[in-house]
Amino acid sequence: MNPNSPSEERRTVVVVGAGPAGLTVGNILRAAAVDCVVLETESRQFIETRPRAGVIEERVVRGLRDHGLADALSARAQVHDTCEFRFADERFRFDYAELTGHHHYVYPQPLLVTDLVREYADVRGGDIRFGVRDVRLHDLETDRPTVSYSDPATGQRHLLRCEFVAGCDGARGVTRDAIPDGRVRISRRDYGVGWLALLAEAPPSSDCVLFGVHPNGFAGHMARSPEVTRYYLQCPPGDDPENWSHDRVWHELRQRLGAAGAPPLNEGRLLEKRVLDMHDYVVEPLVFGRLLLAGDAGHLTAPIAAKGMNLALHDAFLLADALVAQVTKDDDTGLLGYSHASLRRVWDYQEFSGFLSGIYHGTASGDPFLAGTTLARLRRLFTSRAAATSFAEQYLGSAAAY
Repeated sequence: MNPNSPSEERRTVVVVGAGPAGLTVGNILRAAAVDCVVLETESRQFIETRPRAGVIEERVVRGLRDHGLADALSARAQVHDTCEFRFADERFRFDYAELTGHHHYVYPQPLLVTDLVREYADVRGGDIRFGVRDVRLHDLETDRPTVSYSDPATGQRHLLRCEFVAGCDGARGVTRDAIPDGRVRISRRDYGVGWLALLAEAPPSSDCVLFGVHPNGFAGHMARSPEVTRYYLQCPPGDDPENWSHDRVWHELRQRLGAAGAPPLNEGRLLEKRVLDMHDYVVEPLVFGRLLLAGDAGHLTAPIAAKGMNLALHDAFLLADALVAQVTKDDDTGLLGYSHASLRRVWDYQEFSGFLSGIYHGTASGDPFLAGTTLARLRRLFTSRAAATSFAEQYLGSAAAY
């Protein structure tokens, strides 16, 4: 056979992308005996070790449990019920569990991805193809769309005819780009700041997440494991990570997270340094023909509020349950309402991200008026229970409905 001649297969659903959203969709479909395949451009080892977020909302964990996907998480995740703001050389503990009765889980995304891959591929016998190349989408506005890709080992192209394509391949994937210009609206926001994302081989320096609001810029501290801590430092957008030496990083972290009575930071070797430019986008609607976008393929939320993975999993539950209903019961209610149901929460979280950006970055803006109002906003959280409760509800994503 000519290596360029497509080898054709039929599937009900093709899932593009093996991140948390794609793997969750695949697992739910597999459990319902819906024929599917997951395509991933990276290797299994890569996706199971790629450093990513680790804060998971309580309602998302409930969703994973409801679908039989949370056994390891339930056994190993840390429960967080408090965070701490540090500003004006003072420490302010924020007990959001006391205000709302809800908490966060901390479980690094690589561990969750490892769990989901194992469940899908090893336990449930799902079809997942790693390292595929040149993925393309075709005939999306027909009732028989196709997805093609190249096998890197043989150079042969494969063609998957299906009924639906789930685009779960993230911000840099191909599924969103397969939509012709002008067929969806893409709304964008650029915050004009960067964050230096750091992983330090050092035990956490606090029993909770720390937010440093400082004239030099924002700093964040988030535990990832007993041996590793995630830090963030506000920096100019597009900054070169090599501008940040080991000594400079720890000097700025000590400055920005410093406060009266605070213990010294546990310092250690830096395992990762990369600059994230803070920006958001939202695709409306999340559906084009038989293509349905989920997670960062359809909406990106800057890590300011730690919402990205939570939104991706929220999408996955909605989308997978809707696909199961369509395929097994010929019930299209969920698919027709998918985009609307997802975007209600997406827009709420985008609003909160913008609000939180004002708090994190206001004192470093160089504008004394904005710095003053930022500190006033922060003080309100610790003097008004109503303001604190409203903030906690958004921080946890615990509202009953959106």
